[in-house]
Amino acid sequence: MTTNASLRVSTLLFALLLYCFAASAQAAVPSGMLGGEDPSLAPMLDNALPAVVNVVVTGKAQQMPDNPLFNDPFFRRFFDMPDQQQRRAPQRPSAAGSGVIVDADKGIVITNHHVVKDAEEITVRLNDDREYEAELIGDDPETDIAVIQIDADNLTELPIADSDKLRVGDFVVAIGNPFGLRQTVTSGIVSGLGRHGLGNRYEDFIQTDASINPGNSGGALVNLEGELVGINSAILSRTGGNIGIGFAIPSNLVNSVYEQLSEYGEVKRGRLGVVGQNLTDDLAKAFDLDINQGVVVAQVMPDSPADKAGIRERDVITRVNGKEITDFSQLANAIGLKSPGEKVRITLVRDGDEREVKATLGNAEDMAANAKGGDEGQQKLAEGLDGASFGPITDDNPLAGEVEGVAVTDVQPGSPAARAGLRPGDVITSINRREISDVSQLPDMAGPDAQQLLLHVRRGRGALFLLIR
Repeated sequence: MTTNASLRVSTLLFALLLYCFAASAQAAVPSGMLGGEDPSLAPMLDNALPAVVNVVVTGKAQQMPDNPLFNDPFFRRFFDMPDQQQRRAPQRPSAAGSGVIVDADKGIVITNHHVVKDAEEITVRLNDDREYEAELIGDDPETDIAVIQIDADNLTELPIADSDKLRVGDFVVAIGNPFGLRQTVTSGIVSGLGRHGLGNRYEDFIQTDASINPGNSGGALVNLEGELVGINSAILSRTGGNIGIGFAIPSNLVNSVYEQLSEYGEVKRGRLGVVGQNLTDDLAKAFDLDINQGVVVAQVMPDSPADKAGIRERDVITRVNGKEITDFSQLANAIGLKSPGEKVRITLVRDGDEREVKATLGNAEDMAANAKGGDEGQQKLAEGLDGASFGPITDDNPLAGEVEGVAVTDVQPGSPAARAGLRPGDVITSINRREISDVSQLPDMAGPDAQQLLLHVRRGRGALFLLIR
């Protein structure tokens, strides 16, 4: 074959590949959007944009602190500081974000918890410039979701899609109000799924390269059909601006939290009732397992859903509802993002054999009450612990799988335990320099005859000692 003939064949093959790629790309786009001479997202956005709103939050009035330097005219002039009268006037901090109308008849708007968390007044501005005061229906800091409501007519809502169907590479569009620029649209693809570790307790983020910037929080991430697939929530940036990595809360999670907030005003989370730790290579060898990922069950709470399902100590949980579990944080997410009463399929390995069990998740509050051990057990502890309730480190605790100890499940305000510095969520790892791993050890180690208690406490990612006399 001559050089010219080879070149023609190569050109034809390249053209054929381009045609196939263009055909497959256009097949994934709604009919008419990229057809004709002027391909555009505008037809879809004509319907989606009216459902995305601007959320303006006004906080509680704050008085600027007094400082003798403020009384010096030269100091005020040099640093452009307010005069005494201006300083005495209460300052009302404000913030702005975005929101998405999901129920036009009821005026329901979903936004981020961090947008409205300190709000005294919430104003929603529609894309046609109408403004309404909003009422906070409920919010959930652990997933960063809030539900607000306005009394308005002629609203447009976004249909909610099944975010479980998203795939890496799907086209998405972010809509919001970044930097105060209203009704801004950016586009990109889904660049990752199931991201966590960004600071919230429960996370299952969609990662996207569609530009998300400050002010986009609470806005919509939509597919090319104009359906809501996520609520924009966070960015990864060293400068505060977009660098091509943004995160949105999946619509299925949003919908689950929204339904609970609308019905109860709070989120009731499911619990399995296990204490576990990440499977390491050493543990896998000790248990003679040929797997290297999963969660080893170290303790099963009595009468818990795990206990009733037949889960045992030393079982290794590898999947929940078919989704792979590689560490304890994934297990906590898989269970904590579900509601009490939901049924889950737990795949586990026991003595080298894989099996599946079904569990009906319990209510976190009920299980915490059962973990207190009864009033009689509490009375056997030192007076300095009065007002505190204790239990095992359950799967909702951020330190689960990392430390052994006893969790502080509740502390009554103003009680001796509260005055001593104990807080709900603390984990006591030792008492008077003796390690503790079970609630049953408390009466012996912290009984009423104890003269003083030196508690080593893990709190979040930090640690401290508390001396109780």
